[in-house]
Amino acid sequence: MKAVIIKAFGAPDGLSVVDLPKPVPGPTEVLIAVDAIGVGGVDALIRNGSLAGWGFTEGLVPGSEVAGTVESVGREVDESWIGRRVWGFTGLGGGYADHATAEIDHVVPLPDDLSAADAVTLGSSGVVAHFALEHVHFQPDESVLVRGAAGSIGILSVQLAARRGASAVAVTTSSAKRGEQLRRLGAIHVLDRSGAGDGPPAYDVIVDVVAGPDLPTYFGKLKPNGRLVVVGIVGGQPPADFGTTLMAAFRSSLTFSTFSADTVPAEQRRTVRAEQFAAAARGELPTVVHEQLALDDAVVAHQKIDAGEVFGRIVLIP
Repeated sequence: MKAVIIKAFGAPDGLSVVDLPKPVPGPTEVLIAVDAIGVGGVDALIRNGSLAGWGFTEGLVPGSEVAGTVESVGREVDESWIGRRVWGFTGLGGGYADHATAEIDHVVPLPDDLSAADAVTLGSSGVVAHFALEHVHFQPDESVLVRGAAGSIGILSVQLAARRGASAVAVTTSSAKRGEQLRRLGAIHVLDRSGAGDGPPAYDVIVDVVAGPDLPTYFGKLKPNGRLVVVGIVGGQPPADFGTTLMAAFRSSLTFSTFSADTVPAEQRRTVRAEQFAAAARGELPTVVHEQLALDDAVVAHQKIDAGEVFGRIVLIP
C-alpha cells in the first residue's frame, strides 16, 4: 500500500511516500480502505520532532483519523461491519496511508449524506471542542474566548459555544479575513493574536488551542472564577514558571486545566461523534475543509500548516 512516513524529524520535506505492506487487523480491529485523511496540527508537531520525548520516532506513519470503507475485520469483530462507510481513529499514527486499522471501539458509522472529507474535519475536533466545554463547566450566558480559532478545534469550539447559548464568543486570529469567516460561524468579537481587539476585557471561559510563551497573559483576561483550558500546544510549551502568574491572581479564584479527549470514555466519544456527524449531514454543524490534496502532497500540506495558511482542516485523499 501507499503510505507517508516521517523519514527525518524537522521540516516538511522529511516526509516521504513509500510502499508498505497492507496492515492486518488485530482481533478487535477493522481494516479501512481510506477515502480521506485528516491533517491536524499535532501531526506537524510530531513531524518536526517536538513530541519525540513522548515516544514518537522517525519511521512513523503519522495521522490519527481516517474515513473510508471497512474492507476486513478481526476475528472478534462482527462481519456486518464489512462494506460500511466509517470514520476511524487510528491511534498515535498510521493514518497517512491508503489502508489503515482502527480498534472497533474507535470506529463510528457515517451518514450517507456526509462526505469522508467532512468526517475527518469534524471527527476528532468536534469531540475535543464538546468535551472541553464540559470540562470547564461552561454554562449558557457565559462569555467564551477561543484562542487560536482558525484551526478545526477552534472553529468547532466557536460553533458549539454559540449553539450552547454563550453570551459572547470572541476569537483570536491572524487576519481580518479569518475574523469575518469566524463571525459567520458564531463569533461576535475578533481579537488579534495578542488578544487586543473589540471584545470585552474579561471572559468566563477561555479555550486555548495555542499555549506557547504568551499563555500566562491570558490569565489576565479571565473574570473572577474564570476557567482557562488548554486543548492544544500549536504555539509550543508555555513558560516553565507560568503558574506564578496564576498564583498572583489568587484572589480571583481562577482555574487552569488541560484537556485531552483520551480521558473521555470511548462510548461517550462515539455517542457525541455520531450526534455531530448527523448534525453535519443535516447542515446544522458546518465543517470547514481548507483544501483537499493528494496523499503524495503530504509535504505541501505540512508546508501550508507551518506557514500558518490553513483555515479549517487540510484533507489528504489517497
